[in-house]
Amino acid sequence: MARARLAPQPEVPGLATRRIAADIIDGVLQRARPLDEQLDGKQVHPGLPSLADRDRALVRRLVATVLRRRGTLRRLIDFYLDKGLPDDAPRTETILMLGAAQILWMDVPDHAAVDLSVRLAQADRRAGRYAGLVNAVLRRVTQEGAKRIADFDTVALDTPDWLMARWTKAYGAETARAIALANGVEPALDLTVKSDPESWAARLRGQVLPTGTVRTDLHGVVPLLPGFTEGAWWVQDAAAALPARLFGDVQGMNIADLCAAPGGKTAQLALKGAKVTAVDRSPLRLNRLRENLARLHLTAETAVADVLTWEAGPFDGVLLDAPCSSTGTIRRHPDVPWLKREADIAQLSRLQHELLARAVTLVRPGGTIVYCTCSLEPEEGIDVVTQLLAREPGVRRRPILASEIDGLSELLTPDGDLRTLPCQLPHAEPRLAGLDGFYAARLERI
Repeated sequence: MARARLAPQPEVPGLATRRIAADIIDGVLQRARPLDEQLDGKQVHPGLPSLADRDRALVRRLVATVLRRRGTLRRLIDFYLDKGLPDDAPRTETILMLGAAQILWMDVPDHAAVDLSVRLAQADRRAGRYAGLVNAVLRRVTQEGAKRIADFDTVALDTPDWLMARWTKAYGAETARAIALANGVEPALDLTVKSDPESWAARLRGQVLPTGTVRTDLHGVVPLLPGFTEGAWWVQDAAAALPARLFGDVQGMNIADLCAAPGGKTAQLALKGAKVTAVDRSPLRLNRLRENLARLHLTAETAVADVLTWEAGPFDGVLLDAPCSSTGTIRRHPDVPWLKREADIAQLSRLQHELLARAVTLVRPGGTIVYCTCSLEPEEGIDVVTQLLAREPGVRRRPILASEIDGLSELLTPDGDLRTLPCQLPHAEPRLAGLDGFYAARLERI
């Protein structure tokens, strides 16, 4: 007699999202894979595309919350483990951090957070034997976790020591802590709109910032928001939208946008009438730029090339958004503190010096160079420009005026460069405050 085949059992609701979130967290922390790479594009986690929009958004929130609170979560978990974490089951720490993050900072019932974490441990070959430990620790977190972390210096715990030391040296202890505090808050969505920002702010239940950026606290999948499909706006942090404005009236100007992908600044320049040549060494990233421009109904020439060897020009203007440590974007990219190392900064700085020197050769006499990075580190900003000016008598700084950035003089340095910090643009609602940390200088080839 044939044995009856058992029907496959349906998966417990919510378990797939936690499993994928754990995979992505391990990808960042164990294999140094950037978060964006795992959430989108050709290297996206294979389980994400099959999830509903709501569940994909939940995965992003789970991962981001753990990464933002990693230091606090590790300290709390260590408090409850007399013998430390098991060496033979590295997934156990990830599961505990996921469970505790849901209990302490997310709108997830405590019993569901504990139960799903235990099931996640049971499903893992090595962590399964520690399912009881996961259950015991997380039950204690539900009972006293919030009270326990109230005694922690969470601002310091959630920022690597080397970063906090750098920011303290560059900006002072008070500002360094304010930066770290701002990085711990999930930011709202910033949009650069093609026209009529007040109208789009009303449609998207947002507000218009002094710089013209529309900021909205809407949750959900970006391509489903009003205006996306018709190309009325694109996602761009308020700080990232400032450097392209430093050319002034670009109507009819030939401008090279170096290291251009994903193309927000290219779109700004093209929208204002510039003839833009967007250059990037990555074919994949440049293809994404072309897709973005097509959605926005904007045009630009594109070139897959290494800027250091690219032969073109001379241009009326060159915009160089140089590769950097990205420490100014932690509020939007919470994986950055755990992927970058202090040694990376010196290596990136050398590249930035070479790229800026090359940018000077691509602009005509009298032309403008705008150099910018999304880094908070002086070696990647002011130091690069200062050293260029010291060795290049044919280049001078053109100070930025407060009137060019909507009167926000607090965003300017004494030398007339742009310097934004995550703790600026205050707002009563923390999610609606702040902007990325950017440095930009405007130079002229004499």
